[in-house]
Order: sequence, then C-alpha cells, then structure tokens
Amino acid sequence: QVQLVESGGGLVQAGSSLRLSCAASGRAFSDYAMGWFRQAPGKEREFVSCISLSGGRSAYVDSVKGRFTVSRDNAKNTVFLQMNNLQPEDTAVYYCGAARGRYISFMTTTRDEYHYWGQGTQVTVSS
Repeated sequence: QVQLVESGGGLVQAGSSLRLSCAASGRAFSDYAMGWFRQAPGKEREFVSCISLSGGRSAYVDSVKGRFTVSRDNAKNTVFLQMNNLQPEDTAVYYCGAARGRYISFMTTTRDEYHYWGQGTQVTVSS
C-alpha cells in the first residue's frame, strides 16, 4: 500500500505560480513512477504530467508544456509540480498517483496504470 497526500493548492490570479507537493508513505517510494492528473467539474480526470522512478524522464500534456515542471525527491518521498503562468483553464482538482515501476526509467501517462491516488488539492485560477 502507498498513501499519498497532496498539498499546495489554492486560489490565485492568472499569471501566478503554485507548487504542488505529494508526500508518499508506505511502500518504497522509489519503486513507483509518479503522475499528476487533474479533474475539472463535469470532466474526466486527465493526465497532466508524470515522472519516472529515477526522476530522469518526465512527460507533460501539451497544454502545460513550458509552464509546469515535475520533479521528485526520493530521499523525502515527495513529488512536486511547479506550475507557472497559471491560466483559468488550469482550474481543477489536482491528484497525484503512483504506478508500480518495472525499471528505473519507467513512467506512464495512462490513468489506469496508477493504482494509488491521493485525495486531491484544489487549484482555482481567476482571470
């Protein structure tokens, strides 16, 4: 079992920045690829970003490329999502997920491959 707790959300104006954190406990954090997903009202949960077990690989949905940066600190069992130049369309509940890894460069954008999820943190961006 892996327990995940997100933090760092809030209400900000367009153009602002936020840094989300996801703290993990339970099984070895470094055995899991980590992902960030978001869900806006009335919409399905969508992929935002992911990072491999080692932190050496990452991926982003096109709409956040150049604005968001994912990172992880395996010593602190934490994954981060730095979000810059936030826009109203980024408004959503942001969730982190953990996907059991097969090798250190493993990562996945597929929601169904994430077996553990946090409770989510709300990000609201006003125009």
